[in-house]
Amino acid sequence: MKKFNEEQYLKNYPDVAAAVERGQFKNGEEHFNLFRKLEGRFDDKKNVLSSKAITKRSSLASHNNMWQWISKNFNKKDINVLEIGSRSVASNAIRNKSIPLCNYTGFDVIAGPNVDVVGDAHRLSDYFKKDSFDLIFSFAVFEHIAMPWLLSAEIANLLKPNGCTAHETHFSFSEHELPWHFFQFNNNALEVLFCKELGFKLIDSGLDNPIDGVFSSSASSYLAGKKVEHLYCHSSIISKMTNKRAFKNFDWISVADRLKEESMYPSESGKKWL
Repeated sequence: MKKFNEEQYLKNYPDVAAAVERGQFKNGEEHFNLFRKLEGRFDDKKNVLSSKAITKRSSLASHNNMWQWISKNFNKKDINVLEIGSRSVASNAIRNKSIPLCNYTGFDVIAGPNVDVVGDAHRLSDYFKKDSFDLIFSFAVFEHIAMPWLLSAEIANLLKPNGCTAHETHFSFSEHELPWHFFQFNNNALEVLFCKELGFKLIDSGLDNPIDGVFSSSASSYLAGKKVEHLYCHSSIISKMTNKRAFKNFDWISVADRLKEESMYPSESGKKWL
């Protein structure tokens, strides 16, 4: 039986390495034994690069856990928190219960309940000073941002050293709030937006809330009735700002160059839908 490659496994999955460091798992092998089948994890580089379908599931950043993580770490006096997309359309109950003690600022493109500052999220630095916040978070916002890479850079600028950012958006969901619905994200996309080249260290990311999907009878004849696999409603990320100096010399092409070194588009690309 092949010996488990602990070093390679933790290198393959920084989120697991972080969980081991926090004491959630004794080592990478424990995580591997518990979640390898559910999450499609591998302890060798070849399978990670060539696997057809690896769906990474969130833990701390999951739909049911994100608010708990925020409350545990930021419900404190003298902690500055910014919520992007803060306008209340239903209730403030979760926020009021989770972080009543912090210095909270609500930011939205439209004035309304729970909004302290109205503006364009692409230009956060026009409204706030750099290094202002210990936490910047959002729920169901990034899909409505026309150029999300601009927003992630703005967040990097506004976070204090060792500040955190947490975001939940959609991977598979109905079109909504048109015409301002621009993107759907998986966790890979969010990890690109909140990358180490911008100064971020990944804490957790992944997909959550599985969806059963089927092409409708009105779809093209060769698709009608076919099942669509690997659908999840939510995609989320939690990252920590660990290198403020990175922002000064940041260039998006450096992220693309690193991705080409670390991974590759699979040579066997699976089902051909089109």
